[in-house]
Amino acid sequence: MATTDRQATALALAHALSAAERGLAVIPLSRTKLPALRSPHRDDPAPPGPPCHGACGRPGHGVYDATTDPGRVRALFAAAPWATGYGIACGLAPYHLIGVDLDTKSGTDSAAALRELALRHQFTIPGTVVVLTPSGGRHLWLTGPPDTVVPNSAGRLAPGIDIRGAGGYLVGPGSRTDHGVYAVAPGTARLPPAPCPPALLRLLVPPPRPRHPAPTAPGDQGHGLVHFVLTAHVGQRNTRLFWAACRAYETGIGPALADALTEAARTTGLPEREARATIASAARMTGHQDH
Repeated sequence: MATTDRQATALALAHALSAAERGLAVIPLSRTKLPALRSPHRDDPAPPGPPCHGACGRPGHGVYDATTDPGRVRALFAAAPWATGYGIACGLAPYHLIGVDLDTKSGTDSAAALRELALRHQFTIPGTVVVLTPSGGRHLWLTGPPDTVVPNSAGRLAPGIDIRGAGGYLVGPGSRTDHGVYAVAPGTARLPPAPCPPALLRLLVPPPRPRHPAPTAPGDQGHGLVHFVLTAHVGQRNTRLFWAACRAYETGIGPALADALTEAARTTGLPEREARATIASAARMTGHQDH
């Protein structure tokens, strides 16, 4: 590895550890902005049931590897010595980060589109962390309420505006990519991520899906979803719980599995109130109400 690459990796690790210390869960990224570690299942035949998001205990599950634990951060970077950047997972406690990506590559004026949305829906983007991208775009960091899960989207809000939410990540400032370095905009480095305006938040959450009939028992799939939650590491618990709850409600076993998922989340250290709020959010997102 060239000296410049070693320096970029060391710098990325330092930035990632600093972010983790502030409560932001991170993963190593390659110069292409993709997770640096490949999936350990890339050569495996497709197993039955939900895909593995880290339950196997091996790294290489993308954003599901994200962690705030400094020892695990160092281990991830040690396994990916070619990493030159880091990703910050969105949707996780304590910030429940939402990234508003104002792109410039689509040929549209995404900043103007956001201003137009703000005027039309009567909200103001507060002062917050802004990260400048090598292509001239901007990432706005906002925080969401713990009981509302914002999905990822590309261009749904407006052309050139992508949203990074639960299951997504933002390229962290200080990361070096093939196109340049991501940097915090002057004057925003010391700002905390600001709360997402309620009117904007309503635009980011999709309408509920139609209700589906529920079978009477969770069955084997329910046990797999519970196990998936039980094996979550710190920094993954809320995201794993939400994903498992969504799958449970989509297949009709949500009401029967809600208590077991809550208990599994409590076992990993997630407060019961937060766990139930996450499950309720999954129920709403999939067009159900958990009674």
